[in-house]
Amino acid sequence: MLNGLLINYNFCTGCHSCEMACKVEHGFQEGEWGIKLTQQGPDLVKENTWEFNFIPTPTDRCDLCADRVKEGRLPTCVHHCQGLCMEYGPVEELAKRMTSSHMVLFTPCEE
Repeated sequence: MLNGLLINYNFCTGCHSCEMACKVEHGFQEGEWGIKLTQQGPDLVKENTWEFNFIPTPTDRCDLCADRVKEGRLPTCVHHCQGLCMEYGPVEELAKRMTSSHMVLFTPCEE
């Protein structure tokens, strides 16, 4: 069974908890990321209305916390997500939960 990471960008607050938890869990150095948060915007939507989007994106270093998952725990980014916008589980189940264009499903690369 292939597991993945579902991220709902509608609820990401841009708190960087996923980034920091990942850095600590894996011991990444400055400039190294397992998951990286980027900000899109501010974009002017209409007069006096601005839109900001925060986009957590797994990098090539992301292994979905394989060691944690083997122990029955969630990936550290999911566990520490303050906005509760990340889910981990079987890809088929996560794909069924995709109800918005602001949701992205990440899966690990097969080597």
